[in-house]
Amino acid sequence: MYLHLGQDTVVLMKNIIGIFDMETSTISRTTRDTLAAAQKSGNVVNVSMEMPKSFVLCREGNKTTFYITQISSSTLLKRTGFTDEISNL
Repeated sequence: MYLHLGQDTVVLMKNIIGIFDMETSTISRTTRDTLAAAQKSGNVVNVSMEMPKSFVLCREGNKTTFYITQISSSTLLKRTGFTDEISNL
């Protein structure tokens, strides 16, 4: 299955490592440094035309990509259906 991240961007759900809230996760200096390094190496894709609310970390093969999106992390999580799977346990 695919997850729509905004604009015309979709990613395979099996490639998603994590979905992170931009406001809370960038408090950490480590996260900010990691995003800055990824930006320098060309591994950040900005799919947001508005203020970014979250980023999605994906890995396909040996390539890691950060997708920055204006869609909230809670909305993206709902779209994955992961929370529905947990509630059915």
